[in-house]
Amino acid sequence: MITTIDKNTALVLIDLQKAVVQMPTAHPMSQVLENSAKLLAAFRKARLPVVIVNVNPAGSAAFATRRDSNPNAGSVPGPDFLDIVPEIKVEDGDIRITKKTWGAFYQTGLHDELQKRGVTQIVLAGLATSIGVEATARSANEFAYNIAFASDAMSDRFADAHDSSFKYIFPRIGEVGTTDEIIAKLGL
Repeated sequence: MITTIDKNTALVLIDLQKAVVQMPTAHPMSQVLENSAKLLAAFRKARLPVVIVNVNPAGSAAFATRRDSNPNAGSVPGPDFLDIVPEIKVEDGDIRITKKTWGAFYQTGLHDELQKRGVTQIVLAGLATSIGVEATARSANEFAYNIAFASDAMSDRFADAHDSSFKYIFPRIGEVGTTDEIIAKLGL
């Protein structure tokens, strides 16, 4: 349950890029994108910061380690891999972060950008729940951000991985609510 949204909250959308959203997911991608776009519109209406994160693992040391179970880990599958899907309208004022690993804070300027804006809380949505979203949330917790998770604006390749994040991890480091509950707490 979402109890409050801080007045200095940023929306952080994780890996809603063309190649990533094409992967099979436990929940309909159309729902994830629709709810992410609703959050995006609400944050813009409230004049709150928006962070658009994509992943480019090419050349990352984290993906150079042995991956017996996935020999293609870290490979970039096409020229539009980094492009954010058209449903997520990127604007000039958005904070753009390209990460090399699972989490959006590691060796990026995300924390500095949020601090410049006085952000005390982040709302997280995107893909994949147990990977990019959870890794970002764990780091956000270490930086002492309040965290809200948009439960209907994220998914994972595996339902049990998604469910595990929501059952065991997210309630320990933040609050969980739907897109509509979060928007209601924005006072819109």
